[in-house]
Parts: sequence; structure tokens; C-alpha cells
Amino acid sequence: MGVADKDTKAVQTDSSGEFSAEQINYVYENRRYVGRKETIAYVMFDMAQSININKYSGRFVNNILQIDFSLQQLATFINGIWDIINDIFTGAIVDKTRTRWGKFKPYLIGLGIPGTMGAIIYWLMPLFFPQTGPKDLNKFLMYLILAVVREGVDTFRGIAQTGMLATITPHPVDRTRLITIANFASGFLGEKLPEQIMTLLLDLIGNGIIKSETKSITQIYTSLFVSMGVITSIISGAFSLYFFFVTRERVLQSVKKPSVMQGIKSILNNKPILLLTLSQTLSGLSVGGGKQDYFIDVLNFATLAAFTGLPGSIVHPISYSLVPWFRRKFSSRTLYILGAYIGDILMVPVFFVGAIGGKKNGLYKKIIPMAIALTVWETVFMLFYGVRKVIPSELYNEAMDYCEWKNGYRTEAMTSVAKGLATKLASLFSNMVQLQIKKLIKYDQTLYISGKQQSDDTKFGLFAMFTIVPFATTSLGIIPMLFYDLAGEKRERMYAELLARRAEMSQSATSGSAEDLERLAEMQMKVGEKNKNKEL
Repeated sequence: MGVADKDTKAVQTDSSGEFSAEQINYVYENRRYVGRKETIAYVMFDMAQSININKYSGRFVNNILQIDFSLQQLATFINGIWDIINDIFTGAIVDKTRTRWGKFKPYLIGLGIPGTMGAIIYWLMPLFFPQTGPKDLNKFLMYLILAVVREGVDTFRGIAQTGMLATITPHPVDRTRLITIANFASGFLGEKLPEQIMTLLLDLIGNGIIKSETKSITQIYTSLFVSMGVITSIISGAFSLYFFFVTRERVLQSVKKPSVMQGIKSILNNKPILLLTLSQTLSGLSVGGGKQDYFIDVLNFATLAAFTGLPGSIVHPISYSLVPWFRRKFSSRTLYILGAYIGDILMVPVFFVGAIGGKKNGLYKKIIPMAIALTVWETVFMLFYGVRKVIPSELYNEAMDYCEWKNGYRTEAMTSVAKGLATKLASLFSNMVQLQIKKLIKYDQTLYISGKQQSDDTKFGLFAMFTIVPFATTSLGIIPMLFYDLAGEKRERMYAELLARRAEMSQSATSGSAEDLERLAEMQMKVGEKNKNKEL
């Protein structure tokens, strides 16, 4: 008996059209579609997303390239508008894609190599413009062009990455298993290793342990950023390429390609995705960050981040084993809120500890008290790290399945675009405000690589941007999730109906004849008419 036959038998309704408790529980049986080799490939793919030094990208642009803050704001605005425009067309193109490799895979390889090359050129830029000032227009234009090109490539690749996770397995339990294993394994194997190496080397250079008789400190810093950026870009690209060749898409796509209007309609009819999008949009208004700036420019001890993270690194793998326990005790909504906002909430007491003593003599400039406070913060935060990584992906994929249940077809790309548009508008706003704040606190881009210190006012501003400001600007994102209700019996009934429907449609398409495919297309599109006013 094939998979489709077993699925059909397991979830067939009785004469009244109802599913029994036993049949609904079938949804949560341990069905395994993704094998060991494919799981390893997905782990490598997950690692590829973090094998980089992107958290130091801001310092690279500010201190190594030294592009003026006002020009950065202009580039951010232009790139943000371009991002919004290309997203609209990209989603429509991807949702209409049907190839023998699948719907999403072609974009992983077709744009993965150009994306890797763009990243390499980006990190090589200091070699093209040595010792040029912050307002150098040629340097700025190259930076802007690279940003626009990389954004276009990353849009296609990002949609493909999200869509692949939704289609790699049709079973929710198998998908959750894959997400959990991948996040646990990649984290355990050191997904943040490049950043940790970078942090250590920055401290060794800053404290004069790494030095050169023939190179200035500026040249040493430049060489470090260039080499680390290029190496990590190559490794990340290779891991993504391996994922393309090993994995395959398993969720049956709609035969009839949905129109742009149908894609928009599917989003407007999708309450879960609307709430998730609104939540992430409001969260995206968060202004602040600057962890690296605080450790480097205020504490002058970048490696301290590794020491404060040691207890958390022990808790980190444990957090993934806690996910099933959390799932039994709390709803997806509660876990989403905890995972997404616990870090910002816990930063509030850290701010008040650091503010003791004021700007000039505050504890925020003292290594030992801040090390203790940040160690406690990160350890507690890491208890929820598994939830933070797994639950949002679960909810998004459930929203995709809801789209299929409601409309009869899937629009991962258009949904991803709509979700991305809202969050990118918020990100555009927050990035520009963040740059403006750095200007207001009088952050000097030239001081760090010349071995000089920022003023006390600037240091306190960087501390506030790292701690209290993110919480103050992101907490509104909690409100929409208070209305998220795709859980419990509703979720179980949806998957029971989906499994039965997929099995029936899979059987209808077995022959691959034009008549069968046309009949399948009609079946899929009629679902939307049938469920127009139906709710779970």
C-alpha cells in the first residue's frame, strides 16, 4: 500500500463527514518523509545562513569602508524602495514556476552562485577604495549598486528558502522534527563560530597582541574583515549548493497557476498569516541593537560576549530538548510571544543595573558587573532559544497549510512577499532611525581604527541602544498574537482534512495525462469556492 493509499484510509471520514479522535491523532503520528542524508543537507543549509560575519557588517561599513551616515541613510532608503518593488514581481514569478526540479529549487542554484559572488565583492570593497573619505561618491555608488543587486538576488533566494521548508515534507510532525534537528545540530556544531573567531581577533588586534611592523593598525583591521568576509561567503555558498542537489519538494503544488489577484486574495483570507505579519511588522519597528558596538566601543572587550555566553552555550542545546515539553504546556501563541520577546524584556533590568552611577561613572562601563548581568540575561534567554527558532517556522508553515485548506492552492511566494513587504517597510524605518540616533549621539566613525575612544555621552547612548531602546520599540508586536487561534482542535481538523484531500488529489494525478491534470486543477480551484465562508 502506497503512502497516498495509507493516508486516504487513515483519514477517511464517516458517512456524516466527521473525523474520529483516532483518525485526527493520525496527524500526529511519527511519519518520516525526510531521510538521514536529506536531514544532514538541511542542517548544512541551516548552518549556511549563519556562517558569516554579518553581525559585523555595520562596523564594516562604518569603520572600515567609512561611508558617511547621511549617505548610508540614502542607500538604505533607495535599497528599501527597490526591495519593496522587486518583492511584488518576485512573488508572482515564483508562484507561477513549475519545473521538473520543483517550484523553489531552481532559484536556490540559479541565484545562489551570483549571490555568493556579490557577497565576496562586497567584502573586497576596501581593496578597491583604500584610504578614501566617508563622502567619496565612487565608493558610495559601488556600495549602492552592490546593495541593490544583492537585494534582488536575496529576495528570490529568501522566498525559495522559505518555500522549501513548507514543501520538503507534507506532514506537520515530520516538519517540526526536521526544524528542531536542524536548529539543534547547527547550533551545537557552532553556527556562530565565525563571529566568535572574529570577536577574538578584534580583541587581539585592539590590545596590540596581533600587530605588524609593516602594516598599520588600520590595514590589519581591513585585512581581517576582508579575509573573514570572503571565506565565510564561500563556505556558506557551498553548503547551500549541496542542499539543492540532495533535497526535493514533496507537497503537491496547485496544477493551475494562481493569478496575482488570487494570491492577494489568499493572503487576505488567511487570518493566521495576517496576524503573524502584523506582529512581525510591529516588532520590526524596533530601533537599537548594536551589541558589537557596545562591547567594542564601550567595554573595549569584544571577547567578553563569548564569556558571558558560556553558560548559555550549555543551555542552548538543552533548549531544543525542552521544545516538546513547552509544546505540551503552552499554546503556540504563548510560545511565540515568549520566544520572540523574552530577550528584549529581560534587557530592561540590565539597563537599570548599568545606569547606576550615571553617564560618567556608570556600571555600564565596568566589565565585572556588566559581565554578571549579561551572563544571567543570556542564560535565561537561551532557555527559550529552541522555542524562538522552532515555533515561528511552525506557525508560518501552518499558515501556508491553512491557505491550501482554505483556497485549494498554495501561494508560498506571494505570502512570503506580503509578509516581507510589511516587515521590510518597518526595517527601513528602524534602520534609518538607528543611523540618525548614531548621528545624534555623535558617534565618530574614524576613532575606532585609530585606537581612540568615544565620548561618555556617546558611550551611554550606545549602551541604551543595546538594552532599553529595543524593548521600548518592539513590544507592540505582542498585541496581534493575542488573537491567534489556529490551535488545538481547529489545527487537528485542518490537517486531517488536508491529508485526505492531498491523498485523493495525488491519486487523481497518477497517470499524468492532460485529462487527469485538468480534472485535478478543477478540484483544487473548487476548494476555494467551497470554503469561501467556511471556518475551522
